Amino acid sequence: MAFIKINKENFYHNLNQIALKTGSKDKIAIVLKDNAYGHGLVLMAKLASEFGIKHAVVRKTSEAEQIEAWFETILVLGDSIVKHDKYHYTINSLEEIQKAQKGAKVELKVDTGMHRNGIAMHEVEEALASISQKGLELVGVMTHYRSADELSSEFFWQQKQFESAKEQVRKAGFENVRIQSHNSAAVLRCKTFSEDLVRVGIGAYGYDELPHPFDATTLNPVLSLHAKKVSTRVLTVGQRVGYGGDYIAAKKMTVSTYNIGYGDGWCRGDANKAFITAEALPILGRVSMDFISLESEKEEVCVMDDAQEAAKQLGTISYEIITALHKDIERRLV
Repeated sequence: MAFIKINKENFYHNLNQIALKTGSKDKIAIVLKDNAYGHGLVLMAKLASEFGIKHAVVRKTSEAEQIEAWFETILVLGDSIVKHDKYHYTINSLEEIQKAQKGAKVELKVDTGMHRNGIAMHEVEEALASISQKGLELVGVMTHYRSADELSSEFFWQQKQFESAKEQVRKAGFENVRIQSHNSAAVLRCKTFSEDLVRVGIGAYGYDELPHPFDATTLNPVLSLHAKKVSTRVLTVGQRVGYGGDYIAAKKMTVSTYNIGYGDGWCRGDANKAFITAEALPILGRVSMDFISLESEKEEVCVMDDAQEAAKQLGTISYEIITALHKDIERRLV
């Protein structure tokens, strides 16, 4: 199988850049959901902890259970709400409050405009009352920005909405409630940061998705994808490669098969518009389930070392490129 290299130095560089924005690494919550954006859940949890990160964010409790030894708090974004010393559970609806286990630590997610999940603005008062009645411990209030990575006024409109929600929490008498609304894009675009926590996902892994008018923050990709040679053959003019024979050799050429394909989570793409690897080698013909073909005799090749650039070729976003990579691919720390 192919393998992935995880660059520790780049990861720590990115976390340091975020810490410079927040004023402290203590304010960073590393987002480790979906296998740490394809980088490896346990590996990235250990690295983040060694850097000094004390807070993590995951999608479900089963992820939290694998990494709880390394963090002081773990925010679970969507799962059954139970009582636990370290786990904070996101409240996404009024119904979840009624189903929650008494004594559970919860963070109220307010829908300030994303309209995906969270408590509607007109439901905040009712939600706060229900939290008290149910005997839950409110430890945080949060929201999510829908357009932080776009040059528009929507970001500021949502901030105003969130200010209103925070005021309702204060008036309801809740104390020691941590405030968090910023994701990677939000913290990268801001000149100042005054909240208690920032949920850092894609930025920690090396990608600044903000458009050019914003000040750029130098981030370095943490993940690179590599494949090993399986076989080699010499093609003559006119011989065709792979399913459908989409690639036709225009010259005598040496072609090798490498062990990466869409079964490993690599995008199949379009054989009529060849993906160019990090080593400037076009993929010849179609991507197979387990293999690609390249004009090369190298024992190993780097298929991709920058998901943002790869995404431009494949008509998608960096998130999809890295999170799709199969969890069974070996991750090597370098």
